[in-house]
Amino acid sequence: MSFQIISIYYANMDTILIVDDETAMCVSLAKLFKAHNYNAIYTSDSCEVENILKENNILLVITDYKMPGITGTSLIKSIKQRYPDLPVIMISGYGSVDTIVTAMRYGALNYYEKPLKFQKLLSEVNQLSEVKTKKSEKKIDETIITNNEKMLKALQIVNKIASTDIPVIITGESGTGKELIARKIQLKSSRAEKPYIKINCASIPETLIESELFGHERGAFTDAKDSRKGKFEIAEGGTIFFDEIGELNINTQAKLLRVLQEKEFERLGSNKVKPMDVRFITATNKDLKTLIQEGTFRDDLYYRLSVVHLELPTLKERQEDIIPLANQFLKLFNQKYSKSVTSISNDTISIFINHSWPGNIRELKNCMERSVIFCESDIILPEHLPSQYNKDISPEDSDMKGIYDNVTREVILNALNTAAGNKSKAAEILSINRRTLYNKMKRLGMG
Repeated sequence: MSFQIISIYYANMDTILIVDDETAMCVSLAKLFKAHNYNAIYTSDSCEVENILKENNILLVITDYKMPGITGTSLIKSIKQRYPDLPVIMISGYGSVDTIVTAMRYGALNYYEKPLKFQKLLSEVNQLSEVKTKKSEKKIDETIITNNEKMLKALQIVNKIASTDIPVIITGESGTGKELIARKIQLKSSRAEKPYIKINCASIPETLIESELFGHERGAFTDAKDSRKGKFEIAEGGTIFFDEIGELNINTQAKLLRVLQEKEFERLGSNKVKPMDVRFITATNKDLKTLIQEGTFRDDLYYRLSVVHLELPTLKERQEDIIPLANQFLKLFNQKYSKSVTSISNDTISIFINHSWPGNIRELKNCMERSVIFCESDIILPEHLPSQYNKDISPEDSDMKGIYDNVTREVILNALNTAAGNKSKAAEILSINRRTLYNKMKRLGMG
C-alpha cells in the first residue's frame, strides 16, 4: 500500500520530498520540517517520485535504502540522471560500508543511519535552503530590467564588446547600476569562470593602495612581515573592476598606466617582473575630463581606460523602468524575508513616479526592502514607505487620493452592511484578506 501526503502547503517555503515505506518515519520528518517552516511531501511509491519532481520545486530528496521493489541507491541513481543538481540524502537502518559507498558514488549528498539525529539532519537542510536562497536572490538581483532607450543602447554595446578585452569605463551617478553592468560584461565574456575582483578606490587608504594592487615581498615596508599577493595576481586570467577610479591618487595612476601598457608589474620590494593577463573595467560618478583639467587625473590614463565609454542614465530619466524595477525588488525581498506581499498600490505607484530618486536604483531598492519588511498586508501602501516619500504627492494627486478614499470607504461600508457587520465576511465579499481590510479601515479612520 502506497501513500502520498502533502501537509499545509506554503508557496514561499522550500519543499522536501521524503521517500520511505515507514509511515511513522515520514510523519516524524514532516512534522519536524513543518515546525521549521518547510513543506514536506512524502510517499512510499518510488514510481510517484518522477511526477512529484516534475510538479514541485524540490529543495531536497530524502530516501530510505530498503523499500519494496527498489533500493535507495537505485532511486538516487535515477534521480541524479534526470536532476543532477538536486541534493539527495539516504537514510537507513540496514546500512553497510558498501551501501554508503554506492550511495555516494551515485551522487548522494550524505547518509544518515536510523534512528536519525534530527537536529543534525535539520542543520544540513537549513544550509541547503540558505545556499539556494542566496543563489536565487543573486540571480534576481543581477537581472537587468529596462525599456529605456538609453539603457537599451548601453546593453547593446555590452553585448558587442563583452567577448573582447577592450577596456571599458562606465560613468553615471551613484546608484545607477555601474557595478551591475560591469558584472554583466564579465559574465558574458570568455573570462566568466575566472576571478572577478572589485576594487573600491575610495575605500582603500592611499598608503595601502599600491600594496593592495601589486602585492609585496616580506620586508618591503615596516608592517610587511610576510609576502602577499596583490589584486593583479589574484585576478590573473580574469577581470578587475575599479570602482570610483577618479579617487585614485596621481602617483598610483602613473603605475596603473604602465601596467596597462606593458601588461606586467612588480611586487613592492621586488625586482622580479610578473606578466599579467587581466581585463580592466572602470567606473566613476565623477566627470573625469573636469578632473583632467584640474590636474588630478591623467589624460593618458583616461584615454587608455575609455576605449569604450558607457554612460548610464539616472532613474529619474528611466521613468518607464521605475515600477518594473520596484516589482523586481518586491520579488527579491519577498523571497529574502519569507513574505507574501503581492503588489504595490496605485497611491504608492504615484509617489514613486513623482519622486526624484537622487539615490537612483540603490535608493529604490532600499525603499522597497524597508516597505516589504514593514508591510503586514498583501499590498504596499504609502504608510509602509519612509516618511519622506509621502511628501512627493502633488496637490492633484491629493485631490485624486481624496476621491479614491471616499469611494473605498463607501465600498467597505456596503460590504459591511451586506455582511451584517462581520469583517471576515466583508473581506470575502471584497476578495481581500481580513488583515488588508483592517489596514484599509484603519487608514481611512473607520475604526
